[in-house]
Amino acid sequence: MKPAAKPAAKPAAPSKKPAPAAKKAAPAAKKAAAAPAKQAAPAKSAAPKPAAPAKKLAPRADFGAPVDAFYAKPSPMQPILLAIRALVDQAVPDATSSLKWGQPFYELDGATVCAVGGHKAHVNLIFSGPPGTFTDPDGLLLGDGKTGRHLKLTTLDGLPRAQILGWLRTAARTA
Repeated sequence: MKPAAKPAAKPAAPSKKPAPAAKKAAPAAKKAAAAPAKQAAPAKSAAPKPAAPAKKLAPRADFGAPVDAFYAKPSPMQPILLAIRALVDQAVPDATSSLKWGQPFYELDGATVCAVGGHKAHVNLIFSGPPGTFTDPDGLLLGDGKTGRHLKLTTLDGLPRAQILGWLRTAARTA
């Protein structure tokens, strides 16, 4: 006995709807036919634009000014700032001071010893010196910069006076 033959599949009835691509192509073709022919725009040259001249920034108005106005400004951090100023004067009495970038900088023979940054919620005392200059067994100094480290202070009670004096003297010898 032979197996029953399967009926042949009916051919698909042609669809009355045009293919989706044909729908999209038809309006585009109509627009292209209706629009006047445009000439191709000439290619822009690939020559690089000349570099804009570097802007020269004007120096700050307070650059080189005395530090007294900085310490006189009312601030919640003012007691810390004044204590640091007294420690710098004690450790490095020969240092000259002036404002640079809005902060007091202390120098010996033109080399920076330290700088003081007063912020809203803390004070930074920045010591100048290459890596390995400052011994810090308590881990109080922050940063691993090539030119120094800093101490971040938020209260006058936490001011490590003896250590600051030592770091200031070390920075003065390095300068």
